Amino acid sequence: MATTSDFRNGMVLEIDGDLYSLTYFQHVKPGKGGAFVRTKLKNVMTGAVVDKTFRAGEKLDEVRLVRKPVQYSYTDGQFYYFMDQETFELIPLPAETIGEEQLQYLKENMICEALTRDDKPLSVELPFFVELEVADTEPGLKGDTAQGGTKPAKLETGAVVQVPLFIEIGDVVKVDRRENKYLERVSS
Repeated sequence: MATTSDFRNGMVLEIDGDLYSLTYFQHVKPGKGGAFVRTKLKNVMTGAVVDKTFRAGEKLDEVRLVRKPVQYSYTDGQFYYFMDQETFELIPLPAETIGEEQLQYLKENMICEALTRDDKPLSVELPFFVELEVADTEPGLKGDTAQGGTKPAKLETGAVVQVPLFIEIGDVVKVDRRENKYLERVSS
């Protein structure tokens, strides 16, 4: 059990059967009435962010989640299979658990992190920065520069990002998957 005075960013709490990661908190002591704590909580499973207020000193269940490396192997259309890098067991996870925004960047043999509770995988987090090959984009023209504008490029996993005009099909680019943003060309 933890109280509101134990709050820290990244702490995982169980509230009404769901797991939430604490992303922000602020202790408030108004001039009139009791103290309270404003929080922003991110659902570990769905990624939804909610605002919640707790009375000062309120007790909550703290949950210890373990991060372990897993490698994406394949999908059978229904489940996505990840191999535990320590035990070499295959872990099947449905698409809803991984999240649509992450699936568009998931590539075979990618090393990810599984969040587990009592050795049961709850979710998977992809690396923040991924390197992917450009599968389709309009051809660049001579004289195009990095400052000259952007164009859409479809990556090998199906994700579409805006890239500089000089990027061509076959180039490998580094992308920040959280913002769906091109960072740099890795190789051409």
